Amino acid sequence: MIRKPVIFLVLMLSVTMISCSSFQKLLKSSDNELKYTKAVEYYEKGKYSPAQQLFEQIQSFYKGTDKAEKIAFYTANCYYKQKDYILGGYYFKSFSTNFSTSQYAEEALYMSAYCNYLESPRSSLDQTSTNEAISSLQLFISQYPKSSRIPECNKLIDELRSKLEKKDIDIAMLYYKMADYKASIVSLNNVLKDYPDTKSKELILYSILDAKYQYAVNSISEKRQERMQAASDAYDELAAGFPVGEYSEKALSIKKNISEELGN
Repeated sequence: MIRKPVIFLVLMLSVTMISCSSFQKLLKSSDNELKYTKAVEYYEKGKYSPAQQLFEQIQSFYKGTDKAEKIAFYTANCYYKQKDYILGGYYFKSFSTNFSTSQYAEEALYMSAYCNYLESPRSSLDQTSTNEAISSLQLFISQYPKSSRIPECNKLIDELRSKLEKKDIDIAMLYYKMADYKASIVSLNNVLKDYPDTKSKELILYSILDAKYQYAVNSISEKRQERMQAASDAYDELAAGFPVGEYSEKALSIKKNISEELGN
């Protein structure tokens, strides 16, 4: 005797096969009105993959009609809902361009930028997508300066910039740990220039001090005094900004060595 779970499974497989067969017939059909109706039906039920396939099939047929706008917006959202943020962003951006007077134009441009934000990888990877996301969010802000989405855009931009900052700090600190002091000094100074409000400022200033000192120690005699003086200046900058800080004791020890070298 066949158990009920087995019967249920057989019925479910049968329904699935019939459903797939019906959908394949619909895809091959020349009835665009039916395709449009079914695509909207699929979309409203959250079945974004079949909806997207149908919308794309009929997009050119309805071009220039009153249904074109809805099809274009729904197509973009289908990709977004399926977590295909590259195509989702592309179609949202196209919508905002092709339907610039639409009531959904603002939302589409924001969603295009948000898709780019979601494509931004972790800081250890290439940050091309992160820079693109920042640019797209800034574009939205410039086009819709009074939008209620502006605070969220600024929040996302800050998050993306923090990722870029971490990437740059990690690279600079890698040079430092590898004892490539000349490269680390340049990179660390660039971090301060690009991110003047960084929360890692004390660490960066201390690392610059130590890197300049180590660079001076390993210099030829003709350059040693000049570079020791540069290290002394780096100490002064750190002490001025952080007179009592996490690295004060280590920095003071380096300063004493510098003073001995300079005969102070």
